[in-house]
Amino acid sequence: MPENDGKTVAPVTCGCGGKSADAETENRPQDAARIAPSLEGHIVTAAGDVPRVTSRLSLRDKVGTLKVRCGIKRNEYRVPPGLYAVGRPDTGSPVLVTANYKFSFDSLRRELSGRDAWVLVLNTKGINVWCAAGKGTFGTAEVIKRVTELRLDRVVSHRKLILPQLGAPGVAAHEVQKQTGFRVVFGPVLAADVKSFLDQGMKATLDMRAVRFGFRQRLAMVPEEIVAHFPILLIVLAVQAALSLIGPGRLAFFDFVPVVAAVLAGCVLVPMFLPWIPGRAFSFKGWLAGVVVVLALQAYTVAGLGRVFHWRALVSSLLILPVISAYVAMNFTGTSTFTSLSGVVKEMSRAVPLMLMSASLYVVLFILTIFIKF
Repeated sequence: MPENDGKTVAPVTCGCGGKSADAETENRPQDAARIAPSLEGHIVTAAGDVPRVTSRLSLRDKVGTLKVRCGIKRNEYRVPPGLYAVGRPDTGSPVLVTANYKFSFDSLRRELSGRDAWVLVLNTKGINVWCAAGKGTFGTAEVIKRVTELRLDRVVSHRKLILPQLGAPGVAAHEVQKQTGFRVVFGPVLAADVKSFLDQGMKATLDMRAVRFGFRQRLAMVPEEIVAHFPILLIVLAVQAALSLIGPGRLAFFDFVPVVAAVLAGCVLVPMFLPWIPGRAFSFKGWLAGVVVVLALQAYTVAGLGRVFHWRALVSSLLILPVISAYVAMNFTGTSTFTSLSGVVKEMSRAVPLMLMSASLYVVLFILTIFIKF
């Protein structure tokens, strides 16, 4: 895993361990309704009429992007697969391939402002290009199916398909050409580089081939991480409330602060400062962030609030709070470009038993503390 500037060179594979794509129908009414405001008539071709979409994103599109950035109904944010026109493309215009995850589709059409192009949308079940390539929905069979069913050879006179580079792990270019006659050209990693790529004769520079996961990219993932871990926070807070009633027999606002801080350390501090936190394993990085939180809170209660230092309280906190941070941080492996699926599985097999051991020791110490008081 890179420990410098968060920059790796593709091709790389998605490390997320999410669920495989479902078998839902591609003709969903809600998908058609979602793209309807972007339609601007049709382009007549030898293969039939092709819907034309604007390259301008509406307020509704931007609100939808904000929602999926926060992880709200992300798996439902889709557009119907098929062929679309941007601008006034003709038989010589380029064909760019993308996923039917609407955020991916919107990112591409926005960057095609002022250009004439065809956009071929694959049915990836609403999954982005990178993850869909790993799960098989952005794959060879789907490309062949769309090109054949849409009779793309009658729409354009050339035989080139421009695929996003992050889709490379799922597509066998030679097989696509063999079955369809279309040659696959892998474009840049970012949609923002598409115009430059086209202007340079479909030649990508090394900079276009680089996969970046710098501070700004990691910061953009924080809202989704917070929303995704909100249920975990509620569960932990409920457990904390129950333990507070069993132990001290009272509830205080400050009792919940360490728990909230531990969750935020794992889903905010770790993503933001990922390359600079020591260690390779995400769980270890989260554990370290949790330790920092515990020590900072302990220093505040003693020096700031003037409370008496209790070593049992410190040990208890160190046994459970860093575990919470570690667990939350470990979930970020599915978002980072620094990991692979096999690496995630390997880390979990090592980290989860240690987490359970630490949590068990915390429970034992908690029970002993109650008995000692009695």
